[in-house]
Amino acid sequence: MDEQEWDLGGMKLSAQKEMVRIFYKELWDRADKTLIPELFHADFTFRGSLGPVLVGHDGFAGYVDLVTTTFASYTTDILSMIEEGSYVSGKMRFHGYHRRELFGVPPSGRHVWWIGMPIFTFDQGKIRDLYVLGDVHGLITRMTSAERAI
Repeated sequence: MDEQEWDLGGMKLSAQKEMVRIFYKELWDRADKTLIPELFHADFTFRGSLGPVLVGHDGFAGYVDLVTTTFASYTTDILSMIEEGSYVSGKMRFHGYHRRELFGVPPSGRHVWWIGMPIFTFDQGKIRDLYVLGDVHGLITRMTSAERAI
């Protein structure tokens, strides 16, 4: 991957970090699954913060549908990104309005959030593997809490 950088409001991102930004802010926040083949190898592997292990574009597209229909107005806040060679990791806050059952918890309508820590592995300019460790316990607590989640 070349070392070209983009200027985003004064913040410079490497090409790999820019792909991560596109992944979250354009693919996830807009549920734009047309970006999947541009970002990922056809046989990429994925383990999402909500648990499933998937291979390939179709399985991942189904996961996008699951998450974005379970959480209305689904959004990702990129809190930090760290790059080392062919890896980009970071800290993300995922949030939305709980509209469908998840982990046996019926829809609460609450605005809920959880933290996720992704590790992207790049190979020849595309993502080969993505592993996301997520705070599922915190999410379940927020979905079931009697207090309003922020």
